[in-house]
Amino acid sequence: MSNPNQGLSNIKGVSDEDQQMIQNIEAMMGPEPEDMGFIKNVFWGRFREDLLFPYPEEGQQERERCDELLEELEDYLENGHPRVEIDREQYIPQDVIDRLFDMGVMGMIIPEEYGGLGLGVTSYNRVLEMIGRYCASTAVMVSAHQSIGCKALVMFGSDDQKEEYLPMVAREKLSAFCLSEPNVGSDAAAQESFSVKTEDGDYILNGEKKWSTSGAFSGLLTVMCKNMVPDPETGELEQQGVNALIVTPDMDGVEVFENNRAKTGIRGTWQARFRFNDVRVPQENLLHKEGGGLKVALSCLNYGRCTLSAGVTGAAKQAMEQGIKWAQTRYQFERPLADFELVQQKIARMSAVTYAMDAMLYMMTGMLDRGDKDIMVETAMTKVFCSQFGWEVIDEVMQVMGGEGYMTEHEVERAWRDNRIHSIVEGSNEVMQSFIFAYGGKQLAEQMVSVQEALLWDTDESIGDNLSRIVTAATNPTVMSKALPLAGQLFLGLKPSAPEIRNVHPAVRDHADRLAKLVQKHSHYFKLVSKWEREEVVKHQAQQARVANNAIYLYALSTSLSKMDDQLRTGEFGPQFERDRAAFEYLFDWFENEIHRNFGEMRTNADESMREAAEAARSYNDTLPNDDYYIHEGSPLGRDAGKTPPSEHIQQFDGEGQDPREVNRAPGETDELDVEEIAEEATPRGGDGAPEEAAPPSEEEES
Repeated sequence: MSNPNQGLSNIKGVSDEDQQMIQNIEAMMGPEPEDMGFIKNVFWGRFREDLLFPYPEEGQQERERCDELLEELEDYLENGHPRVEIDREQYIPQDVIDRLFDMGVMGMIIPEEYGGLGLGVTSYNRVLEMIGRYCASTAVMVSAHQSIGCKALVMFGSDDQKEEYLPMVAREKLSAFCLSEPNVGSDAAAQESFSVKTEDGDYILNGEKKWSTSGAFSGLLTVMCKNMVPDPETGELEQQGVNALIVTPDMDGVEVFENNRAKTGIRGTWQARFRFNDVRVPQENLLHKEGGGLKVALSCLNYGRCTLSAGVTGAAKQAMEQGIKWAQTRYQFERPLADFELVQQKIARMSAVTYAMDAMLYMMTGMLDRGDKDIMVETAMTKVFCSQFGWEVIDEVMQVMGGEGYMTEHEVERAWRDNRIHSIVEGSNEVMQSFIFAYGGKQLAEQMVSVQEALLWDTDESIGDNLSRIVTAATNPTVMSKALPLAGQLFLGLKPSAPEIRNVHPAVRDHADRLAKLVQKHSHYFKLVSKWEREEVVKHQAQQARVANNAIYLYALSTSLSKMDDQLRTGEFGPQFERDRAAFEYLFDWFENEIHRNFGEMRTNADESMREAAEAARSYNDTLPNDDYYIHEGSPLGRDAGKTPPSEHIQQFDGEGQDPREVNRAPGETDELDVEEIAEEATPRGGDGAPEEAAPPSEEEES
C-alpha cells in the first residue's frame, strides 16, 4: 500500500507547476501536529467537544488587570485621541505613540520582567477590539508592533536577546516585521532576500522588503530571508530553509528608501520599503535556529490574524450600534427606517455575524492562551470570517445611513475605508480559503489518495504490476479497513453516523443536534468533491472555496454554540442577552441554509462556463497595450512595464536610500558583496584543501 503519510504533491495527474506549489506549501507549513485540531476533526466527521467546551475565559486577576487598562484607554480614545487628524494628515503623532507606551498598551504581550504588562492573548485582543472601535490606524500600528514585530522575539528569542531588546520595544520604540517583498506576497517560500553565513559566523543580508508597518521609525526589525549555504562539495550556494534575523536600523547597509505610501484607509499607518545592502548581522542575532525561520513567521502570523480580527470586530460592533440607532431615529414615509423589513434583515444579519465574530475571536484567543498546538486552520478561518463579515457590517451601515453615511463627519466612511484592507493582508481571503480546504482535509485526503493508489488501476503500470499491487492491497486487512467504508460512502451513499454533542445546555440541545448533522454532511461532501474532481481539485479553487466556506460556517456555529451555552449556564439575562440569543437563533437558521446551498453547488454549478468566460476575457485583455495600464513591479515584464502611476497630486513619503526601481536592480541583486568569495570562505575544508564531507544530522536535528 502507498505511504499513508505521503504529501498531497504526490497525486498523479497534477501539473508540474501545481506539484511544485504544493511541495513549497508543505515545506513551509512543516509537519502535522500529532493531535488534530478541532476543524481537522470536523473534516473527518468528528466533533471534539473538549476543544470548545466550556467556552474559554481568562482568570479573574487577569481580567481585572485588563479591565483597568481598558477603562483608562477608553477615556483617552473617547476624549483625547486625534483619530480624525490621524486619517486626514496620514500620520500618527509621536505624542500618541508615547501615550500608548506610557499606558502599557505597546508592551501588553511582553513579560513583566522586561518592562511589559505580561498580559495573555485574550486580554491583548480585548484591548485591540477597543482601539478598533475608534481608530483602525492605531489598532494596526499596535498590532503590527506586538503581534508580528516583537512577538518573534518574545516567542523564540534567547535570554540574551530578550534582555537586550525587549525593554526597548516594551517602553520606547516600535518594532517591525519584514516578510513581504516586491515578488512575494502570499507565496512566502519564494523570498528573494537572502543571507550567507561568513567564516566568523555572522550573516550577510541582502534584498528588499516592502509593506513593513512602522518600519521607517522602528528600533527593531525581524527580517525573514533565505538561508543560503554553500554545498560542501561544489561550493555553490543552495537554500536550506529560511532565517529570521534581528536587524536594527543603525546597521551599515540598512536603507529605508520609501517611508510610506498614500493609501485608501488606515492612512495613519506607515509601511516602509527596505533595501538591505550587504548588512552584516551578528550571529547572536539569529532567532530560533538556522533555517528555521518559517516556523517563526507562521507562529507570528497566527497572532497577527487574531489581532486583525479583534480590530475589525471592534469596528463592526461600533458601526452596528451606530447603524441601528440611525435606523431607529431616521424617519421616512412617517415611520422609522427600522420598520421596513429589508432594513430589519440588515439589522438581524449585523447582529448575527457580530455575535459569531466575537465567539470565534475569543475562542481562538482562548486556544492560544492555553497553548493548543494545531490551530493554524482555525486562525485562518477567524481571519477570513471577521475580515469579510466585519467589513460587510460597516458597508451595510453605510447603506442604512444613505447619503449621510457617505459623508466624512459621521466617521462611518472612515471605518469603511480602513477595514477594507483586512481581507487582503495577513494572507488574502482567497488564499486562506484554499489553505482551509487543503489543510483542513489534508490528512483525510492523503488517506483517500493512498487507498486509491493501492486499489485502482494505473494506466502507467503494466498489467502484471497492476494485478500484483491490487491483489496485495486487497488481501491486506489494514488497507481494506479503510477502503471498504470509503467505497460505501462514495459509491453507495452509506455515511457514518453523525457525531454526538452531549454536554450542552438543554435550551440549545436542538441546535447541537442540527450542528452534528451538518458536520456529518460536510465530511461526506468533502469526500464526494474529492471523488468528482480527482486531481482537478488542485486547480478548481471555486470548489475549494465552497468546502472551505462551509467549514468556516461550521466553526462559526460551533463557537457560537459554546458561547451561548456559557451565557445560559452563567444565568445571563436582560436586553443584551435577549439580543444575543435572537442573533444566535438567526445565525443557525441563516448559515444552515448557506451550507446546504453550497452542498448543492458542489454538484451543480456554473464553474465550467465561468472558466470559459474568464479565459475569453483574458484573451481579449492580451490585445490591449500594456502601456495603457498599471503593471505590478514584480511582473516578469520588468519593473518599468506598464503605465507610470501619477505622483504629482499624491503625497510622497520618500526615504533616504536609493530606490532600486530607478536603476532597475533586481530584489536579490547585491551591491558590493562578492557572494562567491563569502561562500568560499564559509565552505568547510579539510587539511588537504578538499571540502569536508557533511556530517550526518543528529537525531535531535532530524526531529
